[in-house]
Amino acid sequence: MIRVALVDDQALFRAGIRMLVDSQPDLEVVGEASDGREGVTMVRATKPDVVLMDIRMPVMDGLAATAELLTDPGHDGAPSPRIVMLTTFDLDEAAARAIRQGASGFLLKDADPEFLLAAIRTVHSGSAVIAASATRELFERFTDAVARPVPPAYLELTEREREIFALAARGLSNAEIAAREFLSEATVKTHISRILTKLGLRDRVQLVVFAFEHDLA
Repeated sequence: MIRVALVDDQALFRAGIRMLVDSQPDLEVVGEASDGREGVTMVRATKPDVVLMDIRMPVMDGLAATAELLTDPGHDGAPSPRIVMLTTFDLDEAAARAIRQGASGFLLKDADPEFLLAAIRTVHSGSAVIAASATRELFERFTDAVARPVPPAYLELTEREREIFALAARGLSNAEIAAREFLSEATVKTHISRILTKLGLRDRVQLVVFAFEHDLA
C-alpha cells in the first residue's frame, strides 16, 4: 500500500481527494491537516510515502512546511516523504520555489482524477510528476538566483556524462537524447542514473534545478 497524506486548508477538497485515493486498492490516506504547521506534525506522526501539499495555507504555507519536512527526515530516522505541491496556477513562482526546495513536482488542483492517482504512484516509484522541460520553463521564467560555484562532483563526471547531463538539463527525454547521441534508450537511462548518483540528485527535475543553480543549463 502507498500511504498518502493530505495537507490543504479546504475541507471539501480534502474530502474529495480522500474518497478518490481510498477508492484505489493500492492507496490509502493515513492523515490530513488543514495548515502547514499541523501538516508537519501529522506527517512526522504518520510517516506517509507521499504528501499532497497545498502551496497557500494559513499558519504555515506549503513552501515552509515542505522545507521543514525535507530538511528534517522526522523521528526514528524515517526517510523524507515524496512531496507533491498542489497549486491553482500553472507555471507559478511558488511552484518553482517548491521544486528548488526538493518537492517531487506539482499538480494543478483541477487536474483529472486519473492524473492525480497516476502522479501519486509515479512519485512513489521515485520519479517526478513534472517534466524536465516544464521545470526548465519554470526556472527560465522565475529564477533570479546568482549562480553558485560548480561543485567538485560535477567535475568528476565523464565527458559522455557531461554531454548527457547538458541534454537532460535542456529538458530532452531519454528517447531524444538517445537519437541525438546515437545510443540506446537503455544506455541513456543508465547514464542518467549514474549522473544522478554522482551528483546526489533524486530525479531529472532536480538535475534541471542543479543545472540552473550552477549556470550549467
